[in-house]
Amino acid sequence: MAEKDKAQKGPAQGQQGQAKGGKPAAGKGGKDAKTSAPKTAAPAKPRPKDYKPRMKAHYEKVVREAMQKKFAYANVMQIPRIEKIVLNMGVGEAVNDRKKVDNAQADLALIAGQKPVQTRSTKSIATFKVREGMALGTKVTLRGDRMYEFLDRFVTIALPRVKDFRGLNPKSFDGRGNYACGLKEHVVFPEIDYDKIETPIGMDVIVCTSAKTDDEARELLKNFNFPFRT
Repeated sequence: MAEKDKAQKGPAQGQQGQAKGGKPAAGKGGKDAKTSAPKTAAPAKPRPKDYKPRMKAHYEKVVREAMQKKFAYANVMQIPRIEKIVLNMGVGEAVNDRKKVDNAQADLALIAGQKPVQTRSTKSIATFKVREGMALGTKVTLRGDRMYEFLDRFVTIALPRVKDFRGLNPKSFDGRGNYACGLKEHVVFPEIDYDKIETPIGMDVIVCTSAKTDDEARELLKNFNFPFRT
């Protein structure tokens, strides 16, 4: 009986030795593990060194010269320019559903090409079920090349897609050269897929310029092809 037990244990031990000393098992280091490994995304191609947004080139070649001729500035540095563009979304439905703000933040990131921040309430209002620190919207500030790229898409693509559009209000200036306008639906931007959103959200666009008067700021935006009502 002892010899039979040794004979039965022998092949089993030999098989275990082959498993330990042979090829590694699949899933630990074999070919199957290599083929099932996730592929990393290819890095984005860097922009060319001589890249310049179309609206920025338009400002340097056309707008500055037109403003100089009309207002006869004594110094080139006095010519107004766009300093920044602020995009803001208020989400009133966030009181009942926190995901509304997260979805709005994701959509605004697609529109702006930059990560927005969430705006929160500064005090509690029991009538509107608002608590202090609750996220009620999202905003982002654009400068430099991203500002000019958004301006190009806003004027040439988004505004023509607004339903029953009759032009921008030429009086929506604050007296210090800053202009504000609103959109009822953010789906006018081509980055937003209409089939994937739940409800359209309103959006504010504030263009801040270095102009000292509203007339200068209005002329500046006209040269950027802003479609003001006449």
